Amino acid sequence: MSSLFDDLKEGLEEAIDYEKGKSEAKARTYMIMPIREYSKREIREIRKKAGMTQNVFASYMGVSKKTVEAWEGGRTHPTGPAFRLMNILDKESFTETDFVVIK
Repeated sequence: MSSLFDDLKEGLEEAIDYEKGKSEAKARTYMIMPIREYSKREIREIRKKAGMTQNVFASYMGVSKKTVEAWEGGRTHPTGPAFRLMNILDKESFTETDFVVIK
């Protein structure tokens, strides 16, 4: 069987045991860290560290090249989801095999 099936089966068995009073419910608490906002200089550094042109970075972020230009120029600022993606890029270390360059 697949791992997904096994996970679902285990979860259902735990739920049944809980309802029958045979076990305690498992609880998890998640703490979502505040969104880190980046300056125009930091945005450019993140893009360059990832080895992306403004066009590629815009595509990765799901925005237009003009938007990336405005972020890097300080005329506008990214929103929360864009900052989250930048945070992921900022923490990554890239190698030549992370991106395929098509010329």
